Amino acid sequence: MSFDHCLIRPFAGLRPRRQDAAAVAAPPYDVLSSDEARAAASGKPLSFLHVSKAEIDLPPEIDHFAPEVYAQSAENFQRLIDDGVLCRDPHACYYAYRLVMGEHVQTGLVAAASIAAYDSNRIRKHEFTRPDKEDDRVRQIEALNAQTGPVLLVNGDDETLERLLREAAESVPVADVTGDNGIQHTLWMIDDEESVARISALVEAMPALYIADGHHRSAAASRVAAARRGQAGAAASAEFFLAVIFPASQMRILDYNRVARDLNGLSEEAFLAAVGERYHVLPSTGPVKPERSGVCGMYLGGRWYRLELLPGLLPAADPVRRVDVSVLAEQILAPVLGITDLRRDTRIDFVGGMRGLGELERRVNSGEMAVAFALYPTQMADLMAVADAGEVMPPKSTWFEPKLADGLVSHVLD
Repeated sequence: MSFDHCLIRPFAGLRPRRQDAAAVAAPPYDVLSSDEARAAASGKPLSFLHVSKAEIDLPPEIDHFAPEVYAQSAENFQRLIDDGVLCRDPHACYYAYRLVMGEHVQTGLVAAASIAAYDSNRIRKHEFTRPDKEDDRVRQIEALNAQTGPVLLVNGDDETLERLLREAAESVPVADVTGDNGIQHTLWMIDDEESVARISALVEAMPALYIADGHHRSAAASRVAAARRGQAGAAASAEFFLAVIFPASQMRILDYNRVARDLNGLSEEAFLAAVGERYHVLPSTGPVKPERSGVCGMYLGGRWYRLELLPGLLPAADPVRRVDVSVLAEQILAPVLGITDLRRDTRIDFVGGMRGLGELERRVNSGEMAVAFALYPTQMADLMAVADAGEVMPPKSTWFEPKLADGLVSHVLD
């Protein structure tokens, strides 16, 4: 079977020996600060953080985007290969990847996803990217000649594909790691020709895949492919990027909440009155975790309120304006608080749902922030509708948990 024009294809992964997988696996490069990564990797010479955040092995004052950082990353990566910690599989295959977080279980497919499909929007986006972050990932890929951070993709549910992955997960895993927050990461190889062909055909029949997390990684992979295209000896593997694909129904999106630094010159009474022009404002005896769209929790002056959007204010058709993060921005942040640029305004900050509502209370009670909003999580159907419409979500709209690990499998560009 030719994979030249396929949506995905198998690849010969570079991955840790089973006995080293726990020592290698690391959180994604973009969820830890350099100080946090330095502490997490202390005393752990095999941790993939030495590759994904190599500044931790250089003086603390170094520019994190200096050439020396990428050179150090490449040196550390090559050392893991030379020492036999990372080994290349002998032939192309797929992998099943299962994440277990408490009672939540999701099982996906590790594959090389097509750059051509990304460029043509068959692999669909929902976020803007920042050039500086793209540049960082381009330099990292070029330094390693490999993609080490997987892009999180979503497909429409397909029972046959899910069954094939469940069957693969009945074999002996090639990696089984319990990482941060007790999240279990398990990886199985799928290398028999019949299963590879069936999986390829099932995914190829899908109209689209959707980027859930990893817009900068996929954009960087596209730029590397474009730069190498037509060069003598350019590898076909550069036309694909490392991805893990999960069915939409198994994805878990947490709330991504907002805190504002001040009330835009309003007293608490005036602020509540302005909010009351757009929401039913109901005092609550405890924290408010919204159970549906159109409901928002608000923490102000040491007290929680339940906000219920007034009838007629929810846009009927616009897929971007309908999501709760947009509703809050349109009804409170912009008209009442004067916050119109969520990307640049320093008066607003964002708190991922893993931190809990207690973190919202802490930020306000400390005096750092004046008001906090607990939001209903964006739903996968919302994200897919926005991507299908060719639109983008507001900043900080989705917080996916559990997150993939770095280092369990990498895609070499040869």
